[in-house]
Amino acid sequence: MTSHPPRRLLLLCALAAGIGLAAGGAAWVLIKLIAILTNLLLFHQWGTTLPSYATLELGPLVVLTAMAGATVVTLLARWAPIIRGHGIPEAMDAVLTRRSRVAPRTAVAKPLSAAVAIGTGGPFGAEGPIIVTGGAIGSLVGQVIHVSANERKILLACGAAAGMAATFGTPLAAVVLAIELLLFEFSPRGFIPLVVATSVAGGVHALLLGSGPLFTVPPHDFAGLGQLPLYAALGLACGLLAVVITRGLFAVEGIFRKLPFGEAWHPIVGALVWASLGLLVPRALGVGYDVIGDTLAGRLALGTLAALCIGKMIIWWIALASGTSGGTLAPILIISSTFGALAGELLVKAFPGIGISPSAFALVAMAATFGAAARAPFAAIVFLFELTRDYNAMLPLMLAAVLADLVARTLLEHSIMTEKLARRGVAVPSAFHVDPLRTSTVADVMTTDVVAVPSDATPCRSADTLHAALNRMTEEGVDHLPVVDKGGVLVGTLSRTDILRARIRQQDLERGEHGWLTRRRVAAPRVTGP
Repeated sequence: MTSHPPRRLLLLCALAAGIGLAAGGAAWVLIKLIAILTNLLLFHQWGTTLPSYATLELGPLVVLTAMAGATVVTLLARWAPIIRGHGIPEAMDAVLTRRSRVAPRTAVAKPLSAAVAIGTGGPFGAEGPIIVTGGAIGSLVGQVIHVSANERKILLACGAAAGMAATFGTPLAAVVLAIELLLFEFSPRGFIPLVVATSVAGGVHALLLGSGPLFTVPPHDFAGLGQLPLYAALGLACGLLAVVITRGLFAVEGIFRKLPFGEAWHPIVGALVWASLGLLVPRALGVGYDVIGDTLAGRLALGTLAALCIGKMIIWWIALASGTSGGTLAPILIISSTFGALAGELLVKAFPGIGISPSAFALVAMAATFGAAARAPFAAIVFLFELTRDYNAMLPLMLAAVLADLVARTLLEHSIMTEKLARRGVAVPSAFHVDPLRTSTVADVMTTDVVAVPSDATPCRSADTLHAALNRMTEEGVDHLPVVDKGGVLVGTLSRTDILRARIRQQDLERGEHGWLTRRRVAAPRVTGP
């Protein structure tokens, strides 16, 4: 990437601060709106804090309320179709295919639909809709003022990251997640505004929701080097869990696509099914942050852990696949934490002196499973570290997360965030690569023999990058440029073919070569004669 002018970077930072403030406020409003609707519609009381579904009065009214909420979401989707789903793929699609442009109605429809869906019992988290809402705010700012498409992408990412930071109080993890899933680049012009936005949003979180994380994480004993193999095994198991979660969701989505009636009916039918199942496992309904807290504190019995792990997964599959609105992070954290705690409890019961904490297993499983399912292991590691504020958790977190990611990448072609995009034919970058045109100079590939070039072509300097030279060719509509040295003396010519040579050279660097142990000597041809 070319160097960004300081004045433009200052502008981006100023805009990022405002976006962070707006996204932080939007996050607070959405969380409170979900709590109010949940209290009114399901618990028939007034309150601005999320109640525990352990006290929910079960009955047919729960199912009818869920179906009514799904009907409202369906109507909103007719006005703003982008609200369907958990949100992050839609934000990625805006970045990759629409030059980071998000319709203004998204900033209103997405949080409203999510509040209705979750407030009527939907088994979702609030973070996905808040990320989309924040991203929409950033995109709208980038559409109001004069910015480039790449600068608008940065503003969209700032809003999305600010939404996550304001929800969980994890600003650094929000920065990393935005880089891994939205920016697809790491550069000062992207990183600095992201930090500004999430710092402001984190301050809003501390002001309005308290200085700690959204749910309480008690201290855990992670033991030492001797227990790392156990956490490695947990990481492999969480990789398989991520595969089950992802493939299961894809399969249920496939079932809904084959239903003989219109897509508008899918959320309503889905609500009938998942809400009925929720009567069997009521704590699998709703956001479930209290479930995560109870799991990490070790307050749940084995049977409850198993029921929540399986029940939440199935109910969430049906709800999300039906096309309603809600986030993925909280459900995956509930499924993985109960899975980890269950595995830890069984190990402790089988081997009493094994020296592990089931609650620590639950915490590590959260990072490993979410990182593997979203293909964002670094963000997952930082996220759980910010939640715990415990450096002792880093070793098992890192090991389990990368092993889980390895398993998921081996067994899954697409992540839970990219499968929908792949079905639309949208290619999502899977890694950051060095652009050879930004690291090679004109002098590296130019032709020293001076050939005919357009007389009005602007010369480039031999020290310029190939990226800058290619931009000049595109702007002037020519295939050749004269090349001059520092003194302005003509020293050669640069063509598009010369630039292509740099890319070929980069590909050559990826070609495998024999090492000392694998090098084979080429035998001299045997000469036979009479």
